[in-house]
Amino acid sequence: MSLEHTIRAIAGTFILASLALGYFVSPYWFLFTTFVGANLLQSAFTKWCLMENILKMTVFRQKVAS
Repeated sequence: MSLEHTIRAIAGTFILASLALGYFVSPYWFLFTTFVGANLLQSAFTKWCLMENILKMTVFRQKVAS
Protein backbone atom coordinates (compact mmCIF):
# COMPACT_ATOMS: atom_id res chain seq x y z
CA MET A 1 0.00 0.00 0.00
CA SER A 2 1.36 3.43 -0.89
CA LEU A 3 1.99 6.15 1.66
CA GLU A 4 -0.92 8.24 0.35
CA HIS A 5 -3.35 5.32 0.59
CA THR A 6 -2.13 4.52 4.09
CA ILE A 7 -2.73 8.11 5.23
CA ARG A 8 -6.24 8.07 3.77
CA ALA A 9 -7.00 4.75 5.47
CA ILE A 10 -5.76 6.04 8.83
CA ALA A 11 -7.75 9.29 8.51
CA GLY A 12 -10.90 7.38 7.56
CA THR A 13 -10.45 5.01 10.49
CA PHE A 14 -9.92 7.92 12.90
CA ILE A 15 -13.04 9.69 11.63
CA LEU A 16 -15.28 6.62 11.82
CA ALA A 17 -13.95 5.62 15.24
CA SER A 18 -14.41 9.11 16.67
CA LEU A 19 -17.94 9.34 15.26
CA ALA A 20 -18.82 6.03 16.93
CA LEU A 21 -17.20 7.13 20.20
CA GLY A 22 -19.02 10.45 20.02
CA TYR A 23 -22.34 8.72 19.58
CA PHE A 24 -21.90 5.93 22.15
CA VAL A 25 -19.48 7.38 24.73
CA SER A 26 -19.31 11.17 24.83
CA PRO A 27 -20.05 14.00 22.41
CA TYR A 28 -16.60 15.40 23.15
CA TRP A 29 -15.19 12.77 20.78
CA PHE A 30 -16.66 14.82 17.92
CA LEU A 31 -13.85 17.30 18.60
CA PHE A 32 -11.40 14.63 17.43
CA THR A 33 -13.42 14.27 14.22
CA THR A 34 -13.14 18.03 13.75
CA PHE A 35 -9.37 17.89 14.38
CA VAL A 36 -8.83 15.18 11.76
CA GLY A 37 -10.99 17.01 9.23
CA ALA A 38 -9.16 20.28 9.84
CA ASN A 39 -5.81 18.55 9.37
CA LEU A 40 -6.99 17.02 6.10
CA LEU A 41 -8.11 20.42 4.90
CA GLN A 42 -4.89 22.21 5.84
CA SER A 43 -2.76 19.49 4.25
CA ALA A 44 -4.65 19.97 0.98
CA PHE A 45 -3.51 23.60 0.88
CA THR A 46 -0.07 23.42 2.50
CA LYS A 47 1.01 20.00 1.17
CA TRP A 48 2.29 19.18 4.69
CA CYS A 49 0.89 16.31 6.75
CA LEU A 50 2.08 15.31 10.21
CA MET A 51 0.94 11.71 9.71
CA GLU A 52 3.09 11.51 6.58
CA ASN A 53 6.15 12.59 8.58
CA ILE A 54 5.37 10.06 11.32
CA LEU A 55 4.94 7.22 8.83
CA LYS A 56 8.14 8.16 7.00
CA MET A 57 10.05 7.96 10.30
CA THR A 58 8.63 4.53 11.14
CA VAL A 59 6.87 2.17 8.74
CA PHE A 60 7.89 3.70 5.42
CA ARG A 61 11.53 4.35 6.31
CA GLN A 62 12.80 1.47 4.18
CA LYS A 63 10.60 2.37 1.19
CA VAL A 64 11.68 6.03 1.16
CA ALA A 65 15.38 5.13 1.35
CA SER A 66 15.22 2.80 -1.66
